[in-house]
Amino acid sequence: MKCPFCNHGSTRVIDSRPADENNSIRRRRVCDECEKRFTTYEKVETIPLIIIKKDNNRETYDRAKIEAGILRACHKRPVSANQISQLVELVETEIFNREEKEISSQVIGELVMDKLKDLDAVAYVRFASVYREFKDINTFMDELKKVLK
Repeated sequence: MKCPFCNHGSTRVIDSRPADENNSIRRRRVCDECEKRFTTYEKVETIPLIIIKKDNNRETYDRAKIEAGILRACHKRPVSANQISQLVELVETEIFNREEKEISSQVIGELVMDKLKDLDAVAYVRFASVYREFKDINTFMDELKKVLK
């Protein structure tokens, strides 16, 4: 592992511990040259997942897109960064547990909405309004009625 400070090619691991609920390993390293410390994370490499979009285009899975959508839905809501991170982790785990090489964006959207519904009703409606492309107030009201049941 190259040192991010001096680019030297020799570093040592000085501490390892589980992270992200045992889904990765956090390693503290020290550079043999400049003696600065830094952290790396090791995660199991998964099969590249292809997302089938609504228009049938295909693109590689990008966790950041799920995070961005959830962050927008939770903007100015009483939802912590830790809760958002856990929600993303839950959705990602469900996606990869399917062991499919391709998955539709609709499935991912439904998984996110299912998890958001339990976390924050307003964030859920915000996400649903964009995801389901509400055309008018009646569609919006129908979704609200589902939440209130």
